[in-house]
Amino acid sequence: MTESTHSHAGPTGRLTTHVLDTVHGHPAAGMSVALYVMQGEWALLKQARTNADGRLDAPLLSGHELVPGRYRLVFDVEAYFRQMGVDLPKPAFLGQVPLDFGIADNAAHYHVPLLVSPWAYSTYRGS
Repeated sequence: MTESTHSHAGPTGRLTTHVLDTVHGHPAAGMSVALYVMQGEWALLKQARTNADGRLDAPLLSGHELVPGRYRLVFDVEAYFRQMGVDLPKPAFLGQVPLDFGIADNAAHYHVPLLVSPWAYSTYRGS
């Protein structure tokens, strides 16, 4: 990329997520996901639902929307597993799973996957 091309381009970073249902061994389609930003307190930015591939149809943030800061993704795990017909106790062990993370580079791709069951979850910074 030439310097002149780069200087006219805005930030190219984006924030994406992907949810995998480890009980059933497939993507978690239809899970509600909410994105918050810390602005003195948590402020809701967006809400979306995962598609058949367990992904969102568009990045949660991209370009000029992606600014350095503290963010939180909240996944509605309990509602998803109840919808899947999993017999959960009341209250469920996991209701909503919040993942807090920082974005430092608005030109980078921040991919935050969630691998989840009704009793455990894990995440990492993906690519």
